[in-house]
Amino acid sequence: MTLAAVLLPVAALLPIEPVARLALAGSVLLVLIVELLNSGIEAAVDRISLESHRLAGRAKDYGSAAVLLALALCATTWLTLAGPLLL
Repeated sequence: MTLAAVLLPVAALLPIEPVARLALAGSVLLVLIVELLNSGIEAAVDRISLESHRLAGRAKDYGSAAVLLALALCATTWLTLAGPLLL
């Protein structure tokens, strides 16, 4: 959340075309969306049972992997579009 609070205003203030600005903001928002879905999966799995089960572990692992991929996309987008301007 803290990083999103910093990156979204930076995306709005950078002197870039609107499509690039949208990609920067969209990649940050995508991370937040995926993180919310991951939290929902974890809460549902924990609500069903706190016992260790391989399918429950797999569901949590897939949610975490989705967050990691969203973060990688966000970092790549920012490095590609904003990196040269910020350096």
